[in-house]
Amino acid sequence: MYFKQITVPGLGCNSYVIGCPGARQAVVVDPKRDVQDYMDISRDEGMKITHIIETHVHADHVSGNQELRSRTGADICYSEYAPVEFDHKKLKEGDVIEFGMVKLEVLYTPGHTPNSLSLLVTDKARADEPWMILTGDLLFVGAIGRPDLAGEEILEEQVRNLYDSLYEKLGRLPGHLEVYPAHGQGSLCGKGMSAKTSSTLGYEQRTQKLLRLSDFKEFRDQVVGASPVRPKSFTHIINTNIKGAPLLERCPMEQMLNPDQFELIRGQGATVIDTRGAAAFGGFHIPGALNIGFEKQMANWIGMVVDPTANILLVVDDRDKYEQMTTELHRIGYDNIFGYLAGGMSAWITHGMAIDGLSPISVQELKSKIDKRDYGHIVDVRTPDERSSGWIPDSTHISMTDILAEGLDMPAHEEVILVCGTGYRANIVASHLKQSGFSRVRSLAGGLTAWINAGSKLAA
Repeated sequence: MYFKQITVPGLGCNSYVIGCPGARQAVVVDPKRDVQDYMDISRDEGMKITHIIETHVHADHVSGNQELRSRTGADICYSEYAPVEFDHKKLKEGDVIEFGMVKLEVLYTPGHTPNSLSLLVTDKARADEPWMILTGDLLFVGAIGRPDLAGEEILEEQVRNLYDSLYEKLGRLPGHLEVYPAHGQGSLCGKGMSAKTSSTLGYEQRTQKLLRLSDFKEFRDQVVGASPVRPKSFTHIINTNIKGAPLLERCPMEQMLNPDQFELIRGQGATVIDTRGAAAFGGFHIPGALNIGFEKQMANWIGMVVDPTANILLVVDDRDKYEQMTTELHRIGYDNIFGYLAGGMSAWITHGMAIDGLSPISVQELKSKIDKRDYGHIVDVRTPDERSSGWIPDSTHISMTDILAEGLDMPAHEEVILVCGTGYRANIVASHLKQSGFSRVRSLAGGLTAWINAGSKLAA
């Protein structure tokens, strides 16, 4: 049996290719939108992709099922309860997909979504019993799937389904089964996932607190309200996956835009995402641009800040960065990308276009301001868990997600100094607040990391 796990760093997405070289056939489970990896495996291993299996309707990334079917003709398979609107095969509890030495058995395991399923995988060349289980978003390494994404109105039902799937359905399976989930570290579909990409069922049952509770009531009390923030992109992604994502060839063509062309589209309401580092952005940037630089969880931050239906313009360092950025955006359903600024900010400046700045503040300057009581507001935008480990004296805690959702209830003309772990999120929030009319907003260069390394103390 051929088995390959393919990961997407940052988003924490895992997909799988399972095949039988003898039968020259393979299936792909939970494909990412950019599908060349699967096509390369199909070609190199001499296996035709005949099935595309989705463990559920995903909320955090756009599926590659349409892209892959257009290239292979493979059947797309979902749970019989999945509300997808395009042609697909329906899978139900106990169904078996079998070819060569591969046997896949379907388990209906709702809880993360009402249409979730898991797959028991048997390599018949080795044994007649399952070797591993693909758990989708039901069970992760170090965490379980969040039950809230399907909506508040069915949350209670989902929590009960999650409990039954974890404790009853998986509870009847042998502990030696290897567990391969649809997500890992970086995903917002669960809380506290491990960086390890696989485990065993028995190990997770022994070590996860949420799998060792005495009854459903205790489980419910700990699960409800414990989910990570839901990015604004999730609803758009779910709807895209229900309808079927457009093929990438139908997305706007790549365009290198000169400053006049760029400004014309910007003037029509497009969102400008500047991917440069905080220092470069702080020096000068296009007025109204959002600073979301390249880092592992960039796609999650975009999903929190940018409307998924927005027309997007990019400021990038070079063409390679543009292609990397468009891949990241397509994976989360941001398809209206109208191009990038040819020549970057140098071309913009020399063309005589308007610029803005976002002057960061150093640790030393902030410490001096605190000592002199000469500052407006210091706002810590980290999560509550991060805040509990210590904070800069006199700072107020308002999480990034709260500011993005509700704004900042402070006078727009007063000084606001934003703080996070490294300065990355603070710069996102600062650029967002500049868009909203805050005229004296700054971010702490290097964040709490720089504060600590400079020998400054934290309050607790």
